[in-house]
Amino acid sequence: MFFEVYGANALAQWGMLLVVLVGLILFNEFARRTKLGGAITFFAIPLALTAYFVAIAIGARMGAEWALTNQTHLYMNGWFHYAKLYAALTGCIGFMMIKYEWGIGAKRWFKPFPFIIVAINILIAVASDFESAIMGWNKWWLSSEGVWLYGGWHNVFNGVAGLFNIFCMTAWWNVYPSKDKKDMIWADMTWVYILVYDIWNFAYTYNCLPTHSWYCGIALLLAPTVAALLWNRGGWIQNRANTLAIWCMFAQVFPLFQEVFKDGFHKFSWVVLPTQYVNGFDTITALYAEAGGEAAATGTTIEAVGATAANPTAMLVISALALITNIVAFGYIMYQAKARHINPYKEDVFVDQKYYKDAMARAVVNS
Repeated sequence: MFFEVYGANALAQWGMLLVVLVGLILFNEFARRTKLGGAITFFAIPLALTAYFVAIAIGARMGAEWALTNQTHLYMNGWFHYAKLYAALTGCIGFMMIKYEWGIGAKRWFKPFPFIIVAINILIAVASDFESAIMGWNKWWLSSEGVWLYGGWHNVFNGVAGLFNIFCMTAWWNVYPSKDKKDMIWADMTWVYILVYDIWNFAYTYNCLPTHSWYCGIALLLAPTVAALLWNRGGWIQNRANTLAIWCMFAQVFPLFQEVFKDGFHKFSWVVLPTQYVNGFDTITALYAEAGGEAAATGTTIEAVGATAANPTAMLVISALALITNIVAFGYIMYQAKARHINPYKEDVFVDQKYYKDAMARAVVNS
């Protein structure tokens, strides 16, 4: 219903999804378990990549062939990709400061940092959903990332769901280092929030990053969720930031791994399209031709008829589900706050859940 993964390339598509999922889990474990692993992953590698990105930019300005034909320069040179990468890294470093109690990471006033950085990232996604609704209401439009998006009520539903999702984060000040120093513990961010966040974020990737959503909408969301539910209770948000940063670094250097161009070209057989493209890659090719080929520019709109027909059903279903589940979660939080006479953003809400109790058992609460 959601993706075209049942044809001749199904084995490659499902197999690579598993590779990405396992790879993200393993890289996250390497990064979280020791200071050395974290330093390599979130300091050394980003510094090396920053030097690499600067070299590409300088080389391209000088007209060097190696830079002009570089994957990163050709396909990931927009501000959004760099902003997302370094925003994710900022979160990872801030979470490390809390779990290792480095500098301001040991101060109480710094405790809301995880909420702030997550809320900012959610707002960016919300803005993207609303932009798609405005730019392409019931029609295709070409985004600044060179992706053909179809806008409509699904964007509105999910944009509103994202706003609710921000206020489903509770106990903003109650984050702690773990006793084993492997994690930053946010115990009140239980499976309830993980579930509604994952549904919302999957809908966002499906609506606004459709050609990447098989990997960044499934594998990238599953990696921290699997860890949090099975062996790392309380550490979900740290692991979400870690895997996001790791994926962004990989995608920035090897964009062709998952890239689909505005003319429908893709390099690898494991690239996946969602079902809103009725005729798969042929739909993208038809959109490109209708938009004037190489003259196709950001903001170009195309009516969804004939060869360029769209199927928004799956987007509507998952976006409506995201809105409903986030409203229900928010309502439950408000109910608990009223019943217990607490401020849900200063005090823990889900104290009766086993997940919460397991997470708190790992935390250094006196820090």
